[in-house]
Amino acid sequence: MPREKVISMLTDFSKQRPQVWPGLWEGAYEVYSVGETSAEVREGTKSPLVWARERYDWSTPGTVRWEVVESNFSKPGGYVQVEVEATGQGSVLHVTWNRSPSTPPAAIITALIKLSGGAPVKASLRAALAKAEREQPSQSE
Repeated sequence: MPREKVISMLTDFSKQRPQVWPGLWEGAYEVYSVGETSAEVREGTKSPLVWARERYDWSTPGTVRWEVVESNFSKPGGYVQVEVEATGQGSVLHVTWNRSPSTPPAAIITALIKLSGGAPVKASLRAALAKAEREQPSQSE
């Protein structure tokens, strides 16, 4: 998928965001502000029931970073950063997941994510990107 499309997906804070990113729960999704290169939103999942108010920043070309402002599972300041590198007709994503748990159950989940090499994070990104590719009109249309 082209770099611009990936960045667009990561920074689309419309009502459709929970449909674009299948792991997000509509019940936790709320947009507080959206600027030229930043946004503040609340996102979460239904199972497990976790949420975070996060500040997104995409002022650095090719990079989207979101940092925890408040959360029921992660300490403020934790972040996820996605660097999208263009490669021919597609792109490669370099993801940094740096979260610190704020509760004992979150510590277990965080440990499992780290032990699995970020498998749940990778699965979420892959699912959304695969869905977008399936929905993308073909070149011949």
